[in-house]
Amino acid sequence: MASLNVGNLGEYLREQRRNAQLSLRQLADAAGVSNPYLSQIERGLRKPSADILQQLAKALRISAETLYVQAGILDERSPEAAGTRSVILADPSLSERQKQVLLQIYESFRKENGLDADTDDTDTDSAADGSDADHPQASN
Repeated sequence: MASLNVGNLGEYLREQRRNAQLSLRQLADAAGVSNPYLSQIERGLRKPSADILQQLAKALRISAETLYVQAGILDERSPEAAGTRSVILADPSLSERQKQVLLQIYESFRKENGLDADTDDTDTDSAADGSDADHPQASN
């Protein structure tokens, strides 16, 4: 079976598991996944869902966002935004869909305010040209 393009996620997970002094079986049990499935993730044969990554992060006591970045789900961001993203992603009362929608809204507000200039949308200069981007016209 060919390796999937999941960055260095498997290597990173293995390193974090070893740093936590956990066996593959111990981490699998703590995260609620099967031992063979976790082994396949570590070897780059499986790409886990965001939910599985969150379970692994919780079991390893590391940031879920770190795993999301390693898996290519999120781009690496500025430290001040990372805290907000981590809180949203770690909230157990939100579904995965709700978390993604909140993150999209959060990113759009940051982009509108001229932050995270590394995003692919280059339409962040509207405030600089004198237009009133912060207060769109109400449609009454």
